[in-house]
Amino acid sequence: MGTLDGRVAIVTGAGRGIGREHALLFAREGAKVVVNDLGGANDGTGTDAGPAQQVVDEIVAAGGHAVADTGSVQSWEDAEALVRRAVDTFGNLDILVNNAGILRDAFIAGMTETQWDAVIGVHLKGHAAMLHHAAAYWKGRSKAGEKVNAAVINTASASGTFMPNAGQANYGAAKAGIAALTLVAADELDRYGVRVNAIAPIARTRLTLATPGMGALFAQEVPEGEFDAFSPANISPLVAFLAGADCTLTGKVYAVQGGAVSELAGWHDVNTIESDGPWTVADLAKQLS
Repeated sequence: MGTLDGRVAIVTGAGRGIGREHALLFAREGAKVVVNDLGGANDGTGTDAGPAQQVVDEIVAAGGHAVADTGSVQSWEDAEALVRRAVDTFGNLDILVNNAGILRDAFIAGMTETQWDAVIGVHLKGHAAMLHHAAAYWKGRSKAGEKVNAAVINTASASGTFMPNAGQANYGAAKAGIAALTLVAADELDRYGVRVNAIAPIARTRLTLATPGMGALFAQEVPEGEFDAFSPANISPLVAFLAGADCTLTGKVYAVQGGAVSELAGWHDVNTIESDGPWTVADLAKQLS
């Protein structure tokens, strides 16, 4: 018996890296998986049906159930079709893992509109599009009197939460937005039986290997038999736990890397100044300097 027996999951960006590990573990735990991946390059250009189908083939060869999907998560229509594909193929949808992402790193002064829009589109709009259509499906079931027990796991990042990275204004902004989207969605969707959490993973993927200043760290070889702290497989057990029918957690954001899991908190007061009347510029300068 697996922890996800009988549950149907969509995992976006599941052809490689962390998403691939999610899909494989979910299948081993008994879930039926829709493996979504556009198959593009690091920057989101191009398409290739191969990565998603290869993961499906691996799952099926091991006795699991999976189907490939190559739609673009930032397309409202493709996102709707992806939710419909899960329901039409496996009869239901219980889990949505938003994982798809790209990089187009640039410093702010030199960043182009295209670089900004592409990253915001895949990450933030992609999360929102998938979340919208999945939420509409679960709301409809709930309104029809069915008991829904669904889970969404979004993918934020250290770059958008606790470790901002120069050269990633677009990526960091998108990931910070995803963390905020998670908290809002958790508050909204609880009434329909849907839990929403997020992770901020650190692992070796083709994106992190391409990140300036970080690639060399992730590329270090690990001697055979030793624990690989940057393996993407280390991320997936937490996601599988959050996706389980018995999990009650919602509105949480977790940093996860190697053997460490840390719950993250958002903006909070660190210092407050007050005045009995309207502030003057001089008074503020005195208090805040």
